[in-house]
Amino acid sequence: MTGSSSSPGSSPTSAGGRPLRSYDAPAGSGLGGAELVAIGLGALWLLAAVAFYVFAPHGAGLSQWTDLITGVLAVVLPLAMLWVAASAARSARVMREESEQLQAAIDGLRQTYLAQAQQHAAVAEPSMAKRLEEIAEATRKTETALATFHTSRRANPVRPAIPAEAAEMTAAGQGSLALGTQAADTAPPLPADQFIRALNFPETAEDEEGFAALRAALKDRKAAQVIQASQDVLTLLSQDGIYMDDLRPDMARPEVWRQFGQGARGRAVAALGGVRDRTSLALTAARMKQDPIFRDAAHHFLRRFDQMFADFEAEATDGEISALGNTRTARAFMLLGRVAGTFD
Repeated sequence: MTGSSSSPGSSPTSAGGRPLRSYDAPAGSGLGGAELVAIGLGALWLLAAVAFYVFAPHGAGLSQWTDLITGVLAVVLPLAMLWVAASAARSARVMREESEQLQAAIDGLRQTYLAQAQQHAAVAEPSMAKRLEEIAEATRKTETALATFHTSRRANPVRPAIPAEAAEMTAAGQGSLALGTQAADTAPPLPADQFIRALNFPETAEDEEGFAALRAALKDRKAAQVIQASQDVLTLLSQDGIYMDDLRPDMARPEVWRQFGQGARGRAVAALGGVRDRTSLALTAARMKQDPIFRDAAHHFLRRFDQMFADFEAEATDGEISALGNTRTARAFMLLGRVAGTFD
């Protein structure tokens, strides 16, 4: 690497141009001051011992073995103690030198690492800026593509949200409801299974059971109101290519639905926002911000659904609540409720 290479014969330098300390082996092969002192004292001791025994009076030297052993010990032990002290001093000196060299090596490695990091940062900065520019350009292209895709889906819906016959029937029922509601007021109570079937709308133009349930539901004022509001938002969502049949939301337990019907909002009923389709969520959120007609229709539908479900939950079984949660109307509520922040 450029930061650590050097020509032969030149001393290594740090990032700031300051030469690094060289790491030589410890100079422990020669004799130090402690060893020389020990040798000198040992020699003096031997000379003193020899002089004592040579020049001592006759008969007072090594006349007995005990005296011999005592004399040997008296000569050897001081020498041994001197050499032990000298060896300890030598070991301490070697350890001190090695510690200094280790510290110098650590300092050198740190300086080398800092120099290389600075060089890498200088090299990587232009490439990082280029990469960020590429990401920004890709983001702009993605936004453009989404905008084009959004416009094309709104301009060319692939299929209607519900069969045309069901839409016409709902519109006709809503018109009569506006003119006079006497028939709706005197209509018999709507069975729960028919109401649930009506909230899902007919599957096809040949779905006789679905149309029968829809006709019966339109005769009930409250049911007709929520069905009309549901049809409006389903039709508007289909303009963006969002169809409830394509969504696969996480189904909430009946007790969570009951909490919602009893007035709970926010995180307590967050499981109701089970729609995970990011495309549908993004398109719906954008439409909610940009289209006031869609926004009004969505909030009107959410209010109607709230009122309807509060009455429905009081008398429905857990099975009926689960069946209602799987209808197209309920899926539209999950999608719009999550975008509107009902479950936050």
